[in-house]
Amino acid sequence: MRDNPKYCYISELFWSRSETLMSFKKPYLAIALVGVAAASGAAWWLQNKPTQPAEMVAKPAGSSGPSTGAPGAAGGPGAGGPARPTAVEVAQVEKAMLVDETQSVGSLKSNQGVVLRPEVGGRVSQVLFRDGQRVKKGQLLVQFDDQLPAAQVMQATAELSIAQANHKRNQELVAQNFISKRSLDESDAALQVAQAKLALAQATLQRLKVYAPFDGVAGLRQINVGDYLKDGADMVNIEDIEAVLLDFRLAERFQSKVKPGQKAQVTLDALPGRKFTAMIQAIDPLIDANGRSVGVRGCIDNRQMQLRPGMFARVNAVFGERADAMVIPEEAIVPQGGRSFVVKVVPGPNKDELISERVTVKVGLRQPGKVEILEGLSVGDSVVIAGQQRLQKDGTLVRIVDPSKGQTGGPNAAGPAPGNAAAAPGAGKPAEVAQAKGAEKSKPKMPPVAGENPCLRGLNAAR
Repeated sequence: MRDNPKYCYISELFWSRSETLMSFKKPYLAIALVGVAAASGAAWWLQNKPTQPAEMVAKPAGSSGPSTGAPGAAGGPGAGGPARPTAVEVAQVEKAMLVDETQSVGSLKSNQGVVLRPEVGGRVSQVLFRDGQRVKKGQLLVQFDDQLPAAQVMQATAELSIAQANHKRNQELVAQNFISKRSLDESDAALQVAQAKLALAQATLQRLKVYAPFDGVAGLRQINVGDYLKDGADMVNIEDIEAVLLDFRLAERFQSKVKPGQKAQVTLDALPGRKFTAMIQAIDPLIDANGRSVGVRGCIDNRQMQLRPGMFARVNAVFGERADAMVIPEEAIVPQGGRSFVVKVVPGPNKDELISERVTVKVGLRQPGKVEILEGLSVGDSVVIAGQQRLQKDGTLVRIVDPSKGQTGGPNAAGPAPGNAAAAPGAGKPAEVAQAKGAEKSKPKMPPVAGENPCLRGLNAAR
C-alpha cells in the first residue's frame, strides 16, 4: 500500500499542511503566554500595593514625632512590617437633658357629668334654662305640674293641725283625770300619722322640681313645655368642664413610676399646634389582665373652655428629668453576652499614638439616637461609633476620621467641642430657626385665668 502513488501523494500533502499550521501557531502561543504573565503581575501588584504612602499615615495635629506607620512599629500587621492604624469615627461623652417619658393615647371626660331624669312621672309646666347655658348648683331647671301634690300638702297640713289640737286637749284632760291615759296615747299616735302624711306630701311636691346638682353647663334639652314624662326619662345633661379628666392606659412596667402629682403633656387632633398639661390624680389599683396595662386618670385645667369631653388625646407621660445625664450615640453600644460595651479611644504608650480600650458600661434611658450612661465613662471621653468590628483587641492603633471633613486627627477631631455655636443643632439653618420663632410669636396666646386651678382641688381631695 505504501508503494501506491496516491497514498504517497496524500501523505506528503498532509505533512506539508501540518508544518504550515504549526509555523502559524507558535507566534500566537508565545504572545498568549506573555499576556497571561503580564495580567498575573498586574493583579499581584494591585493586591499588595500600600493603601497610603508612609508619610500620609495620620498623626495628631501639630505633632512632630515619628510616624506610627514606620516599619517595625508596635501593633503592625506583622513583625517588622508597617503599622497601619485602623480608621474609626468617634464621638464624645456629653451632658444633656434627659426626660424619662412614654407615649399613650386617651380620651377626655367631664369632671362631673349627669343626665337629669325625673323621679316621678308628670307633665312639664316650665323649662327654666336654655341650651348650653351655664347653671349654678341648686338652680331650678324644670318644673312639673304640681297642683295635685300641692293640694295634698294642704290637706295633710289641716289634718296635722287637728291632730295637734286633739292631743293638746287630751293632755289637759288626763292631767285632770277626766279621761284615761289610753286616749292620750291614741291622740299621740294620730298626731304622728298626720306629721308623716304632711312630710310625704311635701316630698312628693318637691320631686316635681328638678334642680342643678352642681355648677356646670347645660346640654341640649330633650323636653318641651307640655310633655308628659315617665319617671326615668332623659331631660338634659349637665357637664362640669371647668376641669376635664384625661383617662389613658400605660404598660404595667410603668406602674411603679407613675404617681399622683406628676405631669403629662397632651396634644389633641382637634386643636393642632396647642399643648396642654395634665396633672396625674389617680392610678387604678387593678391591672387589666387582657392588655397588661394600668389605668391612669389626669386632670386638665379648662377654665378657658377650649376642651370638650370625648376628644381624642395623645399623651406624653413624664416620669422625671435629669439635666446632667451623660449620653453617647446609640451606635457606640456593643452588646455582648448580656452586657454592654463601648470602645474608648485613649492615648497610647508612645507619643502621639491613639489606641483602643474596651470598657463595660451600665446603660440607663434610651432615646432615639441617644443612650444614657450610668457607669463606666466620664464626660469628655471619646468612644468609637463606627469601626468597632475591626478592633478585636485592646491596644490596637487607631486613627480618627471625620467623615464630614474627610480629615483625620486626634480625639477632638470627631466633632466640634460642646458649646460650639457652629455645631449647635439648627445653627446651619438660621432662616428656618427665625421662621419657627416667628410662627411661635404669631400664635395667639390665651390670657391667664384668675383663681385656683380646679385640678389642685381634685388632687387634694384624692389625697
